Amino acid sequence: MRSTSRTASSVLLATVFLAGCSPLSPGTSDSSSSGAPAPGPSGTGAQGGGSGRSIAVGAGPQTTYTVQQQPAPGSCHYRYLKREPLEDPTCTPGAVSPAVTQSNLKSTICRKGGYTSGIRPSTSVTGKEKKLNAASYGFTGRMSDAEYDHLISLQLGGDPNDYRNLWVEPADPGHRKGSGVNNAKDPVETKLHTAVCKGKVTLAAAQQAIVTDWTTALSRLGLS
Repeated sequence: MRSTSRTASSVLLATVFLAGCSPLSPGTSDSSSSGAPAPGPSGTGAQGGGSGRSIAVGAGPQTTYTVQQQPAPGSCHYRYLKREPLEDPTCTPGAVSPAVTQSNLKSTICRKGGYTSGIRPSTSVTGKEKKLNAASYGFTGRMSDAEYDHLISLQLGGDPNDYRNLWVEPADPGHRKGSGVNNAKDPVETKLHTAVCKGKVTLAAAQQAIVTDWTTALSRLGLS
């Protein structure tokens, strides 16, 4: 009887030990099963955006850009606030460039002579991505009136070609068809850039405000 009791105790202890050493915590899932495109050539890191959610870090400027995979057709959905189009935060959460930091603003986005023209992907790449992304969002309007927009603009340190930072932005309400791109988001980006370069707000705060809601970004930071 003593031998049998000792064996049963050993089995019980082994069971408890194995149960406590499960390799996955409850609620953990494999990100590869999400159905989302693979991350851009960068890593999959993220940086804090102030008090809000973390923002993904992309690959940064590249010598040669390649066409990036886009979300599945019809999987992204526009939101509208006062009829202004906003991105789908699941498909387009934003991504920043690791080449732009708070400590090197003067040599990157705030330098005289410009920064964005030297890192912008060519239209041979973005033109193909725009068509694919239009399918992702189910966009059926005039492509010439829609902007293939960096959610976090290049002048705010957004990643140049990470699919998470690019979306087909429809024309604003009241926009005359066939008159080309003219979006209210663009001047918001310029005002944020000026504020960052003048030291009125931090780079991270500006990036966080634009990914949260570009229509309220200025008021959120007290710049409107």
